Amino acid sequence: MFDRIEVAAGVVTNAEGRMLICRRKGALEGLWEFPGGKVEAGETPEEALVREIKEELDTLVSVDEFLMTVEYDYPEFHISMDCFICSIISGELTLLEHESAKWLPLEDPWQVRWLPSDIEVIRKLKEKA
Repeated sequence: MFDRIEVAAGVVTNAEGRMLICRRKGALEGLWEFPGGKVEAGETPEEALVREIKEELDTLVSVDEFLMTVEYDYPEFHISMDCFICSIISGELTLLEHESAKWLPLEDPWQVRWLPSDIEVIRKLKEKA
């Protein structure tokens, strides 16, 4: 039986229409993902997303719009990921948990190797564009 992990991810966009992506350290190292993290007991996914981005990037975001939920089976666990469109309110995007980060144009999202669960989010964003 898989462990089920609930996470929230943010598609943080800037004025130039680019999205913030982060390169993982540790498990699944080197793959790119949208910032976010685990939802803790008593938290909504939106609250978890704001907290995780503050903890990992020292940046405050607003959660603007629900995008989708991704259900994905990794070999060791099942992930249920609520994804939201977000905007930066304040902060300097300081890397505290990731190897690196960059602003990626939505028109060319395949220039990086994504976490498998995040590929569905890219497809949804391209569909919406």
